[in-house]
Amino acid sequence: MPKYLITSALPYINGIKHLGNLAGSLLPADVYARFLRQDGEEVLFICATDEHGTPAELSALKENLEIKDYCFQMHHKQANIYEQFNLSFDYFGRSSSQQNHGLTKEIFLDLDKNGFIEEKEIKQVYSLTDQRFLPDRYVEGICPKCGYEAARGDQCEYCTSVLDPTELINPRSAVSKSTDLEIKSTKHLFLRLDKLSDDIKDWVLSHGHWPRLTTSIAMKWINEGLQSRCITRDLKWGISIPKEGFEEKVFYVWFDAPIEYIGATKEWADANPSERNWESWWVDANDVVYTQFMAKDNVPFHAVFFPGMLLGTKRPWTQATNIKSFNWLTYYGGKFSTSQKRGVFMDQALEILPADYWRYFLIAHSPESDDSSFTWETFASVVNKDLVGTFGNIVNRTLKLTASKFGKALPEGGGLGFREKELHETCKQIMIQYRDALRNQEFRKAISYLRELWSQGNLYLDERVPWSLLHQDREEAAMVLRTTINLIRIFAIAASPIIPQTTEKVFQSLNLERKDYNMAFVDAVDLEYMKENHPFEVPDLLFKRIEEEDLNAYKAKFAGDEA
Repeated sequence: MPKYLITSALPYINGIKHLGNLAGSLLPADVYARFLRQDGEEVLFICATDEHGTPAELSALKENLEIKDYCFQMHHKQANIYEQFNLSFDYFGRSSSQQNHGLTKEIFLDLDKNGFIEEKEIKQVYSLTDQRFLPDRYVEGICPKCGYEAARGDQCEYCTSVLDPTELINPRSAVSKSTDLEIKSTKHLFLRLDKLSDDIKDWVLSHGHWPRLTTSIAMKWINEGLQSRCITRDLKWGISIPKEGFEEKVFYVWFDAPIEYIGATKEWADANPSERNWESWWVDANDVVYTQFMAKDNVPFHAVFFPGMLLGTKRPWTQATNIKSFNWLTYYGGKFSTSQKRGVFMDQALEILPADYWRYFLIAHSPESDDSSFTWETFASVVNKDLVGTFGNIVNRTLKLTASKFGKALPEGGGLGFREKELHETCKQIMIQYRDALRNQEFRKAISYLRELWSQGNLYLDERVPWSLLHQDREEAAMVLRTTINLIRIFAIAASPIIPQTTEKVFQSLNLERKDYNMAFVDAVDLEYMKENHPFEVPDLLFKRIEEEDLNAYKAKFAGDEA
């Protein structure tokens, strides 16, 4: 039996992430992990904060904190936010951990021993104002490929082109904003991706099932010709280089960050070594199916750079089975911006509405095939139609009606007829399609099936009209309501990977034990699972409508400084 390893791209330590970060890696990874667990699979879901590199240094400088203290504080803040969003990590680690330090050095030494590391004297940007060499992200300027004005020295966020700081037009220091820069010579270490190119290409081409977005980005990098890539930086904060003459430098963040997937697994195992073995997931682990989740700007490093590193060690490390990449979630077609206060960040989202509102919407509008734009109008429409009008509606009106006419227990009387047996088969077929979509990581398609499943309940109620049957055939009305309450259980089981907090309320209202709902989706389809006289409670409204005045207030609050 396979076991499933899932990793989400490591969120940078610098600040609370926005909804685009949630939609592009963290949330779909969580939904997939929850689904697989419910479907009876063995799952390990790993993530961590990415704590090295210039983002950490610059942010700590801005906050007037030591880098170590800044990273400690921000790790806990981020972990708390992710917990409130019900992200079900088995472990949420830190790339600054001793485990990652050790593994990064070990992988580097293997690469060096195998001839894939070379020393080069290079020209690097030096700031006369700051009196220091500026690593790639310490240099900002205009992208030479697309003209984006805030490109970083390692990669343009806008067009995803990989850059060298010396290529930027009108460069400036990210520390002091000074343009008093010059180019000086300095020695650095490089990973020979050129020597690994054929192996990397063969590895990429062997994964024909990858999303088109992933493959196209990877092959673009490969077809342009892989070059040696600098893996050292002139920084103090990071993992030191175990090589004579380079002790004062640290590893490039994109060298050690992906190794933290392994490092965090070792952190997880070291917390309970008698029961956990990290190597069973990462070394010679032929039974592991490994899926990475990330936004498209991270694809080159996960589909080319990181696998190249592992291939170069000549050791049997676990490589990605699938790289599920996403386009970007935009805010009204533009970028989320912390500096311009534009768009919704995760802590702000939770101040407005509970996590499940956001979880459902972001999966329903997952940027899988193209960039997806967040607008308050679309958000309100989805919440009001799907969560309030469809799922919330059938739960509340069914349980209220049953409690008022029969008491708080499933009513006695009647037996399933042809319509109910037909409904059972319909729900089972939709559930199979829904399960398959989630297993294939097709999140928008999955939501369409979930929506269709929920709609079956309201169609059934409107067709069978139990409120009218009460005056004609009370036993028939009892059977219809009992059937619908069993439908509610099925609907909540299906929705639990998407909206876990809400479905837990439903299970509690139905007085169900974990064994009654923690089961594979298809096995859950049973219109007679809860028997006559099974007690229930009527919950408060599961979701509230977003009204016009709410919509206007949200739009004004998050429009940004340019508004």
